Formats: sequence, C-alpha cells, structure tokens
Amino acid sequence: MNDTLLRAYVWVRARTTGILSDESGEGVISVAIVVLIMAFLGAAMWLAFNALWSDTADRTSEQITKIGS
Repeated sequence: MNDTLLRAYVWVRARTTGILSDESGEGVISVAIVVLIMAFLGAAMWLAFNALWSDTADRTSEQITKIGS
C-alpha cells in the first residue's frame, strides 16, 4: 500500500466518523461564557450585600439613638 492510498483511506475514514469536525475554540468560548455568568452573579451578590449592610447600619444607628435619648 503506497502513502497516497493510505492518506486517502485515513481522510475518508476521518470524514465519515466525524473526527475532523472543527470544534477548535469550543472550550475557550464555554469558559468565557462561564466567566461572564460568574461575574454577573458576583456583582449581584455584592449589590445585595452592600444594600443589606447599609440597611443594617442605618437600623443600628437608629436603635442606638433611641437608646441614648
């Protein structure tokens, strides 16, 4: 069997079994989507925590003022 025939056979087998399907970059795109989702979740959690902390500080100040007067 010569090299040309072998290369042709491998090429045909790869095409019919889907080995040569182009999936390059799929992992990078998936990771980028996950990073964006995590960034949005982190920002939402920070906003919620910041609002909770601010509300708690205001209520504490009010209670201290009531107790002090």
